[in-house]
Amino acid sequence: MSFAQPYLLISLLGALALLAAYVWQLRRRRRRALRFSDVALVRSVVGRQRRWRRHLPIALVLASLGLLAVAGARPQVRADVPVTSSTVILALDVSGSMCATDVSPNRLAAAQDAVREFIRTQDGEIRIGLVVFSAFAEVAVAPTTDRDELRRAVDGLTTGRGTTIGAAILKSVDAIAELDPDVAPSDSTSVAGPARPGAPAGSGEPSGGAVPTAPEIIVLLTDGANTRGISPQAAAAQAAARGVRVYPIGFGTTTPTRMSCTSQQVGGAIPGQDRGGLGGQGPGFGGGQGFGGAGPRGGGNFLLVDEAALREVASITGGVYFKATDADQLKRVLTDLPKHVTLQQQDVEVSVAFTALAAALLLLGLGLSLRRSTALQ
Repeated sequence: MSFAQPYLLISLLGALALLAAYVWQLRRRRRRALRFSDVALVRSVVGRQRRWRRHLPIALVLASLGLLAVAGARPQVRADVPVTSSTVILALDVSGSMCATDVSPNRLAAAQDAVREFIRTQDGEIRIGLVVFSAFAEVAVAPTTDRDELRRAVDGLTTGRGTTIGAAILKSVDAIAELDPDVAPSDSTSVAGPARPGAPAGSGEPSGGAVPTAPEIIVLLTDGANTRGISPQAAAAQAAARGVRVYPIGFGTTTPTRMSCTSQQVGGAIPGQDRGGLGGQGPGFGGGQGFGGAGPRGGGNFLLVDEAALREVASITGGVYFKATDADQLKRVLTDLPKHVTLQQQDVEVSVAFTALAAALLLLGLGLSLRRSTALQ
């Protein structure tokens, strides 16, 4: 448990002072009490009431004052709370490696089918945006409730060269910023950039505490590794500074096979690739991610997901990383993604509970005191 205003806990000293005054008063009364020689007479006056019951009313009142002091310090606990998602940005990798056929009929076709199903099953009130990325990232469809427009955009996806995962995250943040005034646009000159209101520029934390969680989320689907531009981790820091969560999905197997995209899916000339979907080579063909570009930073196969980077993106932004190795698994992952409500760890203030308990104890103490006074009369 933490406190938003811990300095107010000093008011507990008031309750302790009252307790000390009560104890002092009891001892003072004992010193002045008359000494009876007849013990039976004392018992007839005091009755058979247990001694602790005489102190219960004041104990309840003092406990109530202590709880009120704690409530004034605004106690908080970490808990899972529901966060409504009003907008979902789908950031889809359309690099040339999406022509790999380790997922039937190929990765891009399987991703298109899964995204269509995801769009179809979403609540009509939720806005969905589409960002596509290869050598660069662009907003294909601004967040909208028009499902037909989204389906047409998904049907028309074509591949390109390179993979810019970091740029896709920033472009998705910008699409959210167009709708939500509390989310600042991305900043290409800063690692973290300006955060949500209350946070200094370049910081991931607002000046007043944790960054408020934005109701918008980013679903990032990729089958490879970042090859150029800002790193996914640096872009994730900017998203986190704005309270935007990213849910990355690593798509594809660890044993990719031949490359084959249809003529509709090929957006540019790919060395060795038949635009009719007949040609293709195995892993390592093309010399780099997206065919002809630089390979993944730090080395590695350009057809394999950079899971380490995607897990970092999820961790930095408060999202969750998912792995999908086939079409059915990808559909299940998208179905299980946060839709209308997600659970997010946040500091929840519980001062109301302390205040309510204090009021109950105060009323109980006053009631017992009144009953005892009436009984003595």
